[in-house]
Amino acid sequence: MPFASRSLRVRLLSRLALVAAFIMGVTWFLHGMLLMDVARDFLASRLQQEADYILSRLAPGDMPLAPIERDVWPDTSVFHHVYLVRRGGQIYVSPSDGVRELQGFLEGPARQVLDIEWQGHHLLAWREQTEIQGEPVTVLVGEDFAQVDRGLARLHLWIGATAALISLLLLLLSWVVVQRALRPLAGLKRQLGALRRGERDRLDVSTVSELEDVVAQINEFVDEQRFRQARSRQSLANLSHAIKTPLAAIIQALSQRKPLTDKRREQVLHRLHAIDEKLTEELRRSRIAGQAIGQRRLSESDVDAMLDMLATLYPDIDYRFVPDRSALTRLPLERHDAMEVLGILLDNGGKWATRSVTVDCVSAHRLVVEDDGPGVPEEHRSRLGQRGWRLDEQRPGHGLGLSILRQLVERYRGDVHFGQATGGGLRVELTLPSRDS
Repeated sequence: MPFASRSLRVRLLSRLALVAAFIMGVTWFLHGMLLMDVARDFLASRLQQEADYILSRLAPGDMPLAPIERDVWPDTSVFHHVYLVRRGGQIYVSPSDGVRELQGFLEGPARQVLDIEWQGHHLLAWREQTEIQGEPVTVLVGEDFAQVDRGLARLHLWIGATAALISLLLLLLSWVVVQRALRPLAGLKRQLGALRRGERDRLDVSTVSELEDVVAQINEFVDEQRFRQARSRQSLANLSHAIKTPLAAIIQALSQRKPLTDKRREQVLHRLHAIDEKLTEELRRSRIAGQAIGQRRLSESDVDAMLDMLATLYPDIDYRFVPDRSALTRLPLERHDAMEVLGILLDNGGKWATRSVTVDCVSAHRLVVEDDGPGVPEEHRSRLGQRGWRLDEQRPGHGLGLSILRQLVERYRGDVHFGQATGGGLRVELTLPSRDS
């Protein structure tokens, strides 16, 4: 696939490459320091042993120094050593008198490792002081460290080259791993394409755990849109069904050439009022639904706008809220659905109430609306919410409100219960499950 600058694949690989390069660079730098320290400690320990050996040969009282100077020194052509021995006021050197230039390094602490630059050579030296037969003796043993430096440098470069190859191999393996890890995204893309073309209804949630919540939310959104579409179609069908018959009767009455009698005129007016009422109901529901569909919660301004509308429709009805109206904003419903639920409940309560409607919204997941109207007999409560069924044909309406209410609450996996209010009217209790914010 192309490596776009905004590609998740490119971002992962570039971050992994930077991290790998940083770790390898720091490791290589620390390795060089550690390698140098280990080599210096090892060589200093060996030089110390050689100094101790020389001092042990100089210790016997019956052994003059001159023969030791010829016989003690190792073959400097092989070991690349320099030796300085100061005994009393005499200094003995090897391999040549040129080494006497180093006699200044005979002064200092009794035991010490020295780094010396001499005749273009880097010497690592060990100095040790003691007394032999009452005379102070100082031994300085040095070795050319240049060969060790070159060897360490070659080893360090080889290790660096190996680390670079390992980094490239790790980057290649990371690319393979990232490719395999991103396969669920490619599969999700194919599923979304099939969903858009109508070849499937929902996305498969059996994917990696990091995508499960995303897929579940997409499925929830798709189900919600499908539900809204079905509800919109049903509303149009209800409106068409409610208007078609009165319109046909009016057309038939007006098509006749006979003059309209008072009875006939009253029937036509009744049909027109029914049509006007149905249109007003649907327009009011549309206004209650509002413009900002998709908001997660109600706002106080939404509740105030709804109550202003209800005050216009039912000026003699007092709406009481426990504890207050702002508690309605905590309902676990999407804004559009919350407006529709409250619109149905409060409109139904105002339509049947005598003086007041009480709204109990103390709990965010429980809503109780009671009116002080005539109520509904117990034998008829089970039929409330059935589409098209009306208890009182004398009251305006078409029996669709409570049906839509039940569908909405069931959509949220909630429950609607109809009972008798304290004052004898209808009591509607909604129980809603919790929903993530």
